[in-house]
Amino acid sequence: MLRKRLIVVLTLNDGVLFRTRNFVPDYRYTLNFVDTWLVDEVVALDITRPGQGDRTNFYDAVEQLASSCFVPLAVGGGVTSLEEVRRLMSAGADKVVVNSEAYRNPDFIGEIASSYGSQCAVVSIDAKDVEGDYRVFTDFGRNDTGMNPAEWAGQCESLGAGEIIVSSIDRDGMLEGYDNKLNASVAAEIGIPLLVCGGAGAWKHFSDGFKKGGADAVCTTNIYHFTDSSIKAAKTFLARKNIPIRA
Repeated sequence: MLRKRLIVVLTLNDGVLFRTRNFVPDYRYTLNFVDTWLVDEVVALDITRPGQGDRTNFYDAVEQLASSCFVPLAVGGGVTSLEEVRRLMSAGADKVVVNSEAYRNPDFIGEIASSYGSQCAVVSIDAKDVEGDYRVFTDFGRNDTGMNPAEWAGQCESLGAGEIIVSSIDRDGMLEGYDNKLNASVAAEIGIPLLVCGGAGAWKHFSDGFKKGGADAVCTTNIYHFTDSSIKAAKTFLARKNIPIRA
């Protein structure tokens, strides 16, 4: 049985670490708060709005993370070309996360997979409940595509994606638990690993993400989970719930 993963997601606005709420930068931190020794993977996302900030600051932050990160590092946010993928890989990324550009140009997923392997092509899907129906949103959660997240995830897999990240816009930063109805619907449509994000605020939310949401990995953007002792506590909790988590 494949062991489940616990992943930390870092959201960077102009190279600076921020917590977000409903996809809006909410509170600033420094990368010194982040301890990556016991976490299984790190995802770093550039959430800088178009026309704001300097992209070089994000590349510098990725290099800083990669120099002290001893677990797989997935990086994305605003990636629109293979040249950007190459630059991020050169900066130390192990995987690249694509979102809006994958929707606009689905062939981009296959281009990444062909160049670096499907394990490098991670598609992030931002979803929101609109009058009882889940829909995929792009462009920082502002553009309603009208597409169903589960259907889009299945298409991404067929196009070469190696993993899917599903983020609930409604739950982001709320600390009330994942949207496991959304997550389970996506899990049922794909045969590749599913990472779930948006809403974790307690260890129980992690176990629910695995058991109710069908996740292969649970993500947290909550800064209070980023210490060595708290990651160890989370893994101990999950092990007691008979969830095969990586040590």
